[in-house]
Amino acid sequence: MTKLYVAQGACSFGAHVAARELGLPIEFIKVPLRTPESPIHKVNPLGRVPTLVSDSGEVITENGAILPFLADLKPEAGLAAPAGSVERAQIQEWIGFLNSDIHGAYKPVNRPNLFHADEEVQKSIREGGIARLRDLIRIVQRKLEGKTWAVGERFTVADAYLGVFLRWLPRAGIEIGSEFPGLAAYLERYNARESVKAAAAFEAA
Repeated sequence: MTKLYVAQGACSFGAHVAARELGLPIEFIKVPLRTPESPIHKVNPLGRVPTLVSDSGEVITENGAILPFLADLKPEAGLAAPAGSVERAQIQEWIGFLNSDIHGAYKPVNRPNLFHADEEVQKSIREGGIARLRDLIRIVQRKLEGKTWAVGERFTVADAYLGVFLRWLPRAGIEIGSEFPGLAAYLERYNARESVKAAAAFEAA
């Protein structure tokens, strides 16, 4: 059986949600991160999630690869779009933007110690990271204005991934309801999906 390695509170939540949306026969394995004894190191030398191991033992890492791969296993579900279509490019555009810009913006917010050892400097790094994150979330809000979902008015793997980072906003002290009311309804729809509830319950158990 295909295995998907996830961690509570990690960006693997997007792939976890997508897999549950598709109802694929996948075994979900929750692992700790940033600990040398974590079993994730046995399958992914980088020690990161999501990591997917296929039935035949091939390993796939990175959300940019795993999300479209999962969607293509069940194309009739509509979580992706046909190769060569504009919608397919738009979904990939969202995944790329989220992976590089949005995910990257959280690093100085959550782990400023990676950039400097001095605690006072870390405070400044974190403040700058939060300001950058706010600017990026404003772009997300504009891109979603008047839309139910990110692409094609249906839930896709782009949404499965986007919801992760909107759920993270309280970590940066950003309240989506007061600061980004245009995104509040989107996140409410996201959190109401059975796939999201199931993934969250599994990871919290």
